[in-house]
Amino acid sequence: MSSSYKAPLREMRFALNDVLGADTALPAIGHDEVGPELVDAVLEEAARFAESVLAPLNEVGDREGCSLDTATGEVKTPTGFRQAYAQYVEGGWPGLTAPAEFGGQGLPQLIGFVQKEMIDSANLAWGNFPLLGHGASEALRFHGEDWQREVFLKRLVSGEWTGTMCLTEPHCGTDLGLLKTRAEPAADGRYSITGTKIFITAGDHDLAPNIVHLVLARLPDAPAGSKGISLFVVPKFKVDREGTVGRRNPVACGSLEHKMGIHGSATCVMNFDGAEGYLVGQPNKGMSHMFTMMNAARLAVGLQGLGLSERALQNALAYSRERLQSRSLSGPKLADKPADPIIVHPDVRRMLLTCKALVEGGRVMAYHAGLMVDTAEGAGDPAERERAHALVEFMTPIVKACLTEWGIECTYNALQCFGGHGYIAEHGIEQLARDARITTLYEGTTGIQALDLVGRKVLKLEGAGLKALGAMIRRFCEENAGNEALGGMVATLAKTAAEWEELTVAIAKSAARNPEEVGAASYDYLMYSGYATLAYWWARMAAAAESSTQPAGFKAGKRETARFYFERILPRTRAHAAAIRSGAGSLMDLDAEHFDA
Repeated sequence: MSSSYKAPLREMRFALNDVLGADTALPAIGHDEVGPELVDAVLEEAARFAESVLAPLNEVGDREGCSLDTATGEVKTPTGFRQAYAQYVEGGWPGLTAPAEFGGQGLPQLIGFVQKEMIDSANLAWGNFPLLGHGASEALRFHGEDWQREVFLKRLVSGEWTGTMCLTEPHCGTDLGLLKTRAEPAADGRYSITGTKIFITAGDHDLAPNIVHLVLARLPDAPAGSKGISLFVVPKFKVDREGTVGRRNPVACGSLEHKMGIHGSATCVMNFDGAEGYLVGQPNKGMSHMFTMMNAARLAVGLQGLGLSERALQNALAYSRERLQSRSLSGPKLADKPADPIIVHPDVRRMLLTCKALVEGGRVMAYHAGLMVDTAEGAGDPAERERAHALVEFMTPIVKACLTEWGIECTYNALQCFGGHGYIAEHGIEQLARDARITTLYEGTTGIQALDLVGRKVLKLEGAGLKALGAMIRRFCEENAGNEALGGMVATLAKTAAEWEELTVAIAKSAARNPEEVGAASYDYLMYSGYATLAYWWARMAAAAESSTQPAGFKAGKRETARFYFERILPRTRAHAAAIRSGAGSLMDLDAEHFDA
């Protein structure tokens, strides 16, 4: 028995139109054709596909997993996965947001974010197979040669082929400067790629006839470290410059990882044994090219955390309304029943409201990042494009890290609502908790996101994105200073924003004296940033709901959840602020040899 999923279309439309104003914002940045009717049609069809095709396969994938033929290096996916992918391609979903010049439909990335949330709620493991094709497409689009875009990119956009990112090696994960995979120049501008990559999502499978691997490797004369890495496109089956597919390339899956969750997703050890490939972009510029893929993937993984949280909340809420246990402390609520439903109990409400606050607020935060991706590319005003780009840069580590950390929290809370019934496989909740655990790890752990946020986005880039977001918050607070419907939220938000700025300055000053202060403060600063950002979005959501034409019950739901967020979740920033101010001493002064003393 699996958990169920129903796409929350009303919540999605509220986030898009009432809060973000996407119905007017998208046409203003060049998407004139993207009106409400088109968006509704896409969302309805995406919901149908997610609910009826992918969701029923979620438990199947977890139970069966993938299998490997060690003689051929071929991976077989769980029952139904191939047929689902064929329907996905037939529906044109792989190219939903890709430019029309490469065969895509050219819809905004924002709409792709909404569709991806549905996929991740319905079947996270299946969603990993087409996931990295988007990143590979972006890398080829911005850094590939014309013939590479014609031969590889168009087939990725159509879904005929899928893509991967081959970065990690057994001895190097985050520190890619240590990688050993070699690229030897061969004839006709080709290269021979040799090395082993691990943790490669969808490294091999039976969904598509060819797989386009984007591989980081070193040229013979490359400088040491990360400055000597180049990017190569290496197909599973050889492909010439005219697009003709040849025999099998010497690249194969050596083994499948046995994982805690996402069993239906093939996580491969990939062996390249003189595989034929082509250089993408400039020699020794692979790291910068790779981040085109990585940034897209990080936002995508944030959506995975959101998707799992949404499904967990849906099932926990339904169970809490039906499960009868004990009586309400204030007296029976269902006198004709032997007990009250557990949703009457304060602690169950705490868990449900926590999930509701993090899911609905996180959705708007993620969708806003998607809108900024579109704005950075399509706005007519260069200053507006630059501002949007800065916001995307700043929000990417926050979206990735916070939505995945909250995904773990929400799936935990959902399991807790089910009690012992959540711990067993009967209701499918334990699968969600297991699947969620990987999301804080791949595409950069939470600690890596925190270092990126503080070290690069705040210190190196002088907080350009934070300044842009701060300006949005100040403007909102000024415009809503007299909004009685928001109660004390505006004043609290303004105070939080001021402290956020103060903490940022304090970290910069401390880092100038001691570089360890950056790492010591980074996690708490990231989480503080996430909760502060969510406070802004919850205040905006409450205001948007009050001024909308939504039913009274919907408005009350937003108003009371916003109140819950400000009173019971935002105070978490107090602990994070105290940890930041405590400095690096309590973390770094203990000698490593004395940890077990």
